[in-house]
Amino acid sequence: MSVFKKLFKQTFIYGLATVLPRALAIVLVPLYVSVLGTNQYGVYASLMAFLILGNVVLSYGMETAFFRFINKHSPLKNQVQSTALTSLTVSTILFLTITLVINDSIASFLEFKPEYITYGLLILALDALAVLPFVWYRANEKPMKYAAIKIFNVCVNLGFNLFFFLVLPHWAKGVEDSFWKAIYFEENKVAYVFIANLIASAITFLVLLPLYIKIGFGFSKDIWKGMIKYAFPVLIAGIAFSINEAFDKILLKYLLPKNIAEAEVGVYAACYKLGVFMTLFATAFRLGIEPFFFNHAQSKNAKQTYATITKYFSIFGSIILLIVIVYIDIFKRILIPKEEYWEALSVVPLILLANLCLGIYHNLSVWYKVTDKTKIGAYISIVGAFITLVLNFLLIPLISYQGSAIATLAAYGSMMLLSYYFGQRNYAVPYDVKRIGAYILLATGFSAVSFYVFDGNLAIGTALLLVFLLLVFFSEKKEIKRILKA
Repeated sequence: MSVFKKLFKQTFIYGLATVLPRALAIVLVPLYVSVLGTNQYGVYASLMAFLILGNVVLSYGMETAFFRFINKHSPLKNQVQSTALTSLTVSTILFLTITLVINDSIASFLEFKPEYITYGLLILALDALAVLPFVWYRANEKPMKYAAIKIFNVCVNLGFNLFFFLVLPHWAKGVEDSFWKAIYFEENKVAYVFIANLIASAITFLVLLPLYIKIGFGFSKDIWKGMIKYAFPVLIAGIAFSINEAFDKILLKYLLPKNIAEAEVGVYAACYKLGVFMTLFATAFRLGIEPFFFNHAQSKNAKQTYATITKYFSIFGSIILLIVIVYIDIFKRILIPKEEYWEALSVVPLILLANLCLGIYHNLSVWYKVTDKTKIGAYISIVGAFITLVLNFLLIPLISYQGSAIATLAAYGSMMLLSYYFGQRNYAVPYDVKRIGAYILLATGFSAVSFYVFDGNLAIGTALLLVFLLLVFFSEKKEIKRILKA
C-alpha cells in the first residue's frame, strides 16, 4: 500500500472518530436552539470555551511528546509510556482535588453557577485521564479501536441528551413527588448538556481503564524531564491556540453589556457551528497526518510528499468553503431553525476561511515538529493569540461578534503565513504556493460573490461551484491518476 493510500485510510478512520463527536455538536444545535434559547445557549458556549482551555492545560503537550519519544527512543518505549501515564494521572488528580475545594470561588470569579463549574471540572479530569490511552491507540496504529471507543462516547452523549431534553420532560409530568420530577430542572435545562457530557466521559474512562493496566505505572526522571522540555512549547502553543479558538466567546461574555452578552454569545456560537464543516475536515486530517509526519520524516521523498499532501488539503478545504457558502440557506434552516439566530450568519464566511488557514497551518507545522524546534511553533501561536486578544478587545465594543470573526481570521491567517516563512528557512518543503494560492483565492472570490453579491442565489452559487470543481479536475487530473495507481 502506498504512503498516500495508507494515510487516506487512517485519516478516514480517525476522521470518522473525530467527525462524529463534532457532528454530535451539529446535530444537537437545533435541539439546543429550540430548548435553551439564546441566553442559556450563550452560557453553554462560554463555559465550553473554558473547557477547551482546560483540556490543553491538563494534557500539557504530553500527547505530542509521547509520539516524538516513542519514535525517537524506541528501545525505551515501555518506560516512555509508563512515565507519561504516571505524569498525567498524578497531575490530573491533584488538579481535581484542589479545584473542587475552591469550586465556589471559581464560580464567583467566572460568574457561573457553582454546579456548572463542578460539572466542568469533573469533565476536564475524566477527559485528561483518557488522553494517554487514546494516544497509545494512535501511536500503535490501532485506529479501529480508537474509533470504536470515540463513537461509543458519542452514542452515550447523544442518548443522554435526547433523554434529558425529549423524554424526561414527559416523564416529569406524572406524579408530583416522583423521581423523574425531582431530577427535572424546568428553569435550568442547560445543566443537562453538561450532565450528559459528564456521564459519557465517565463511561468512556471506564472502558479505557484496562489500558492503564496494560501500559502500567512507572516513572523515569530523565525521560520525564526530556518529555516535559519537549512538551512545554507545545503546551504554550496549545494555550495560545485555545485562546484563538475559544476566547472570542469568553470575551464577548465579559466585554459586552450584561443585559445582552449571553444572547450575543448564543447567536454567535450557533452560527459559528456552520464553520464546523471545515473544522471537522481539518481535525480529521490532522489526526491522521501527525503520526504519518513522524513515521516518514526520514523517507527519501518526505518533503515532496508533505508538499503534495498540503496541496490536496488546500483543494478539499477550498471545496468545503464554497459548498457551505453556496448552500448556507439550506444549512441554516436545518441546523439553526430559529430565525433569531440568523442575524449572526455574516460571520460564517470569515470563520470558514479562518479554519481553512488553520488547517493549512497544521500541515505546514511539520517542519518544527520533525526538527524538534517546537518552541518556534509556540512563538507563532503566541503571535496568533496576541492578535486574537488585541483585535477582540478593540473590535467587540464596536461591532460585537463581527469583531470576533475578523480577529479569528486575522490570527489564523497570520499563523499560516509565519509558519510558511520560518518553515522555508529551517526545513524547506517545495510547496506549490502559486497553485495553492490560486485555488484558495478563487474559492474565496466565488464564495464572496455568492454570499454578498447574489445573496445566496442557489442557481448562481451552484454554477460557481461547478466551475471551480471543473477547474480543479482538469488542473490535477494527471497527478490524481498517478497517486491512485501508486
